[in-house]
Amino acid sequence: MKTSLYLITIMVFVMYEVTFMQNKERKDIPEKYKWDNSILYKNLDEWNNDKLEIENQIEKIKSYQNRLSENAETFYNALRLYFDTLKKYYKLSDYAFRLADEDLRISANQSLNQQATTLGTKLNEAASYINPEILSIDPERIKKFFEEKKELDEFKFYVNDILRLKEHTLSQREEEILASAGLITSTPSEVYGIFDNAEKPNPKVKLSTGEEVELTSAAYTKYRTVQNRADRELVMKSTFENYKRFQNTIGANLVGKLRADYFYAKNRKYKTVLESALNVNNIPVTVYENLIEQINKNLSTLHRFLKLKTKMLGVDQLHYYDLYTPLVKSVEFKFTIEEGQKFLLEAFKPMGEEYVNTVKKAFEERWIDYIPTAGKRSGAYSSGAAYDYHPFILMNWTDDYESVSTLAHELGHTMHSYFSNKHQPFVNSQYSIFVAEIASTINENLLNNYMVNNVKSDEEKLYLLGSYLDLLRTTIFRQTSFAEFEWEIHKRIENGEPLTGEDLSKIYYDIVKKYYGHDNGICVVDDYIAYEWAYIPHFVNYTYYVYQYATSLIYATAFAEKILKEGQPAVDKFYYILKGGSSEYPIDLIKKAGIDPLSSEAFDLTMSKMNKVMDMIEEILNKK
Repeated sequence: MKTSLYLITIMVFVMYEVTFMQNKERKDIPEKYKWDNSILYKNLDEWNNDKLEIENQIEKIKSYQNRLSENAETFYNALRLYFDTLKKYYKLSDYAFRLADEDLRISANQSLNQQATTLGTKLNEAASYINPEILSIDPERIKKFFEEKKELDEFKFYVNDILRLKEHTLSQREEEILASAGLITSTPSEVYGIFDNAEKPNPKVKLSTGEEVELTSAAYTKYRTVQNRADRELVMKSTFENYKRFQNTIGANLVGKLRADYFYAKNRKYKTVLESALNVNNIPVTVYENLIEQINKNLSTLHRFLKLKTKMLGVDQLHYYDLYTPLVKSVEFKFTIEEGQKFLLEAFKPMGEEYVNTVKKAFEERWIDYIPTAGKRSGAYSSGAAYDYHPFILMNWTDDYESVSTLAHELGHTMHSYFSNKHQPFVNSQYSIFVAEIASTINENLLNNYMVNNVKSDEEKLYLLGSYLDLLRTTIFRQTSFAEFEWEIHKRIENGEPLTGEDLSKIYYDIVKKYYGHDNGICVVDDYIAYEWAYIPHFVNYTYYVYQYATSLIYATAFAEKILKEGQPAVDKFYYILKGGSSEYPIDLIKKAGIDPLSSEAFDLTMSKMNKVMDMIEEILNKK
């Protein structure tokens, strides 16, 4: 996540939501299972002292408005003050945020969090002039500032990134108008949220067990995986035929969002919405195009998986409603926290001694809050916002493999934050989502490899391999099909073509049929799947976001394969990502780490891995 003058935020990645009874009280949990917040503030007085200091610094930041062009000294002092204040604010806010998460029932802690949020808004408002003012200065004058004041080198990438967007930045008045338009353009997302979650009537079905189920979003996700095939079909058909009833309304709402995207892109002098969305992190549109091109070239690998799934499920013809059924029966893995830690230290050995020793420090120095307790926030995240300290991880450990996998994922974010904070100045220490998920997902790959090589039975191995294939299917192929759909519908708006709910359904249906080999008899995509797009909130809530799920897993898988094959030299290169923060653009960091995002290498390695996994499954099946 890049530091922004318009959105002050903490580097937090919420990866998994889990629900279970949280009956234990925090006071009854051993200290070794709780994170140690005292390294940030020993008491509330220290926190309040920092808050007062930040409030005073905010006033000083305001005093530099309309003065940045005076001379190199003033320019440096303003940036130095702002980022020093922001760093202190991140520490203060991170502490309050995590303290509140320990027990959401404690109003005093919620109040502390709210105070931090309010303070962040004030800091954001006070510094809002910095970007526009930098853009108003002659670039040659800024260049001269850097020549005169060597200490400004720390801020070179930050300033150059602002200047890079100069041609897409409007006058102050025009920027104000675009900002005000947000009150209108945010409406489609709000409308969809209210309609889908509250006002849309949900179908009710009776399962073969006699159970009557109202198909809310959560219920659909749960029951589409059931063993009874007729129930799966009923659940999926009922859900999407219900969306068909509202396809034109939901479609008109989505088209409104697409037009808003184009409104912003066109007024910021971009040719397309894709170019506008990717240019925030200076990602070429060819990266997006390459993803879709390469995945389409490798649909044969997906089709091989679908044929394998057909065989393992014991059905004559695979249907789309079969896709979420696990390949094999679930195997129960049980891990205490200590056992999970031991497994992860072994699994991460390919990353080298420095990486493993840092993970060990996280375990020994109480970076992690493990146990679910009454009032504690559910899910899991990693926060590396407190720059001068180590990152923190929130967990809700349930003694299963999912807990180990989740911790592996969050440790990837934590190692990324730890090494970026250690090797970059604060201004460059954060990083974009584009590389963030590579650092986390590579750990999941390494864990899966280790588990497959060390489980005791073929059933356990089949479960792990099958789960991994399902992950590749849903994250790489499914998310890329979403990305292709999003691209196609944006192009319709940009070309001035009409786009109705029926059009959206046809475009979506054609893409899904292509991906799943409908016309070749590989997987039947029943006609009601055409309306699945209306169920996906990402299309109306985000713009060109979902493709990053696919690229992250593809790059992470490729890096893991290179590390396992090449050893330490590949690890050393991967540290360009871990240590890089936002010192360079994400594409450049990935290149330095050893993969060209515009080539086919990452895709080739990932598809090879997927085929090797299928080879292993077939070998086990043939033994049986």
